[in-house]
Amino acid sequence: MARLRTALVADFPLVAMALALSQPAWAAPDTPAAATGLAPFFTPAGARPKATDADGFVQRWLLLEPIAKPNRSNAGFTADYVRTALTQSLPAGQVDAVPRDGALQAGTPLRWHALDTSLFDVKLFNFAQGLGKPVYGVIFWATTVVDAPREMRGVRLAVGSNSASMWWVNGTAAAGLFGDRRMVMDDVLSRPLTLHKGRNVIRGAVINGPGLSDFCVRLLDAEGQPIRDLTTTFADPRGSRS
Repeated sequence: MARLRTALVADFPLVAMALALSQPAWAAPDTPAAATGLAPFFTPAGARPKATDADGFVQRWLLLEPIAKPNRSNAGFTADYVRTALTQSLPAGQVDAVPRDGALQAGTPLRWHALDTSLFDVKLFNFAQGLGKPVYGVIFWATTVVDAPREMRGVRLAVGSNSASMWWVNGTAAAGLFGDRRMVMDDVLSRPLTLHKGRNVIRGAVINGPGLSDFCVRLLDAEGQPIRDLTTTFADPRGSRS
C-alpha cells in the first residue's frame, strides 16, 4: 500500500520559539504548551503483543519526555553535532537500557511512556504538547522491543524523521539522518542487519529545533518488502517488565 510522503511545515510565533529555546536542560517552559492529552495520536500500550501495521510500520514505543536542547535552527545538525548531542543527552551507561513504562530516567525528572501510535508515524510534537512539555529545541528518545518469529538476515531498518536522528538495533548503530529534513517514509535505509529469533531492541533519538517533529520506522526484508510478521511487547517473557 503506497503512502504519501509527509511534509511538515513549521509555523509558530517567534515568542513561543524564544520561550522554548531559553530553557535550561530538563526544565519545562515558563509558558508550557497547552496540555491537550495524548489522544487521538496515542493510547497506552496494552499487555498483549502488538503487530506492525499493514505496511510494516512499528506502532508501539517507549517514549522519553523531551530533553531540552536549545537550537534556533535545524540547519546546524551536521553528523558530528548530532552524534555528540544525542550521545551526551543521556547519562553514561543509560543509552543501552530498556526502560520501564512510567520510570524516571536516571538523573532527570523525565518519565518514559509506553504508547501505541494511531498512525504510521510517531507524532513527537503532539506527544510533548499533550504532556505540557517543551515542543521546540528538544531531544526525544524512543525504544521498542521487536519480536521476530525466526532469524531474519539481510534486513534493513527504514527510517524517516523530522528533524535529525540516530538509530540503533541490538546495540549497534544502524542509521543516521542529519541536516534540516522533513519526515519522509524510508528516507534512510540501514546496511543489511540480522534480526535474532525472539527479542530485538530498536532505539532512536530525534533532535529538533523549531518546527514539528515526528518519525516512522519499519523493517524491510532482503527483497525490500515490509516485514509484517513482527510484534512488539514490553513484557519480559520471564514474567517481569523490561
